[in-house]
Amino acid sequence: MTTTEGVPAVPVRVCAVLVEGGEVCLIRRERPDGAQYSLPGGLLHADEQVPAGLARELREELGLDVAALPEPPRLLRVQDQVTTRPGRPGTFRRLHLIHLLAVPREVRAAFPATELDAEDGARVVWVPLAEAAGLHLYPAAGPLLLEPAGSAGSGVLLPPLTDLTYAWR
Repeated sequence: MTTTEGVPAVPVRVCAVLVEGGEVCLIRRERPDGAQYSLPGGLLHADEQVPAGLARELREELGLDVAALPEPPRLLRVQDQVTTRPGRPGTFRRLHLIHLLAVPREVRAAFPATELDAEDGARVVWVPLAEAAGLHLYPAAGPLLLEPAGSAGSGVLLPPLTDLTYAWR
């Protein structure tokens, strides 16, 4: 569903679980209430297709050329977000499309130490998957990072992100 201007009625955020050697790449931001980790990604532009938007976001944030990787991204999970956000009136809405992408060791070695398009100096960190599952992660996919998509009882749809299940830092 889109508005009359071609902009999605619900903003879509594409992001990726980038894995190599049992670790996942995360963006770490220091917040007053503790570290905030997020999966690399961002919002789709109006009329932008999901694969193109994910490739653009990973190039902008990490300098990653998705087309040069051995395998394309694979949709892993989807999470609906309906929350409030400190300092913003009304409801904060997103639909997160979480992809899985294996990164070769030599590509990982070329990743920047800080997010390329962030003005806040957010750090790019690699964390063991088991540790990442317990972090304050955005979107709130942490505990399910260790489950393969489509495994018994899991499916692709994550529980919604709400004010009852997630607190902004």
